[in-house]
Amino acid sequence: MGFPEQQQEVPGTQALMRPPPDCGEDSYRGSGKLTGKATVITGGDSGIGRAVAIAFAREGADVLISYLDEHEDAQQVASLVEDAGRKAVLVAGDLSEPAHCREVIDRAAKEFGRIDVLVSNAAYQMTHESLEEISDEEFDYTFRLNVGAYFQLVKAALPHMSAGSSIIGSSSVNSDMPSPTLAPYAATKAAIANLSASLAQLLGEKGIRVNSVAPGPIWTPLIPATMPPEKVANFGDNVPLGRAGQPAELAATYVLLASDDGSYISGARVAVTGGRPIL
Repeated sequence: MGFPEQQQEVPGTQALMRPPPDCGEDSYRGSGKLTGKATVITGGDSGIGRAVAIAFAREGADVLISYLDEHEDAQQVASLVEDAGRKAVLVAGDLSEPAHCREVIDRAAKEFGRIDVLVSNAAYQMTHESLEEISDEEFDYTFRLNVGAYFQLVKAALPHMSAGSSIIGSSSVNSDMPSPTLAPYAATKAAIANLSASLAQLLGEKGIRVNSVAPGPIWTPLIPATMPPEKVANFGDNVPLGRAGQPAELAATYVLLASDDGSYISGARVAVTGGRPIL
């Protein structure tokens, strides 16, 4: 299944995508798996983060949605969370700045009184055909946002978490099958999987579980915003299932890892890749 050739400016917005991603707006049905939980989702305005926010709210959770500056997308998600009868909190800003990571967590603690689930999902990528095209600034920014924010968010959130809490990092199939044209991004996704495994061991004695999810090719605004139009048109064709995944197809995995159904799952990297294996 191909997509029309299209391109956007970074970070991309869901409203301009053709076709729009399916984030479960019309399909996800909750069953109370996260009733009363206080949750934080970064990159929650669109794509995978949006699907997770919708699912969490319909499972009974209040949601803080952290995003960069995609205000229209974020407001849509907030409305969907509130339509599910849950509290939505929006916080805009750049998570590559440690101070903003702390602001996000401080706001969640103020609004909710605690943090039960932290999903570190916001990320940056860009396609480059040669190493020379990657500037020092872009390389550093990719690591500060994708890995540094994960570290800062967890560190700030721990005083507000207790036994039974869950931390989830968004890794990628690129964590051990790296695309050469996404070298900095792929390296950060390997770091996220590794850091999640370390945190699971460090925090196990506190009863806090840590896992990562490794998506394959998923149709999100990052794709038309960071890939050339001809690659967008064929995005996802090379996996065994023969198509890109939709964000809604990951939501249940995040719900499992956040909920008591996953009470003995920690230190895992869960592949949702359309059949492409990870080690």
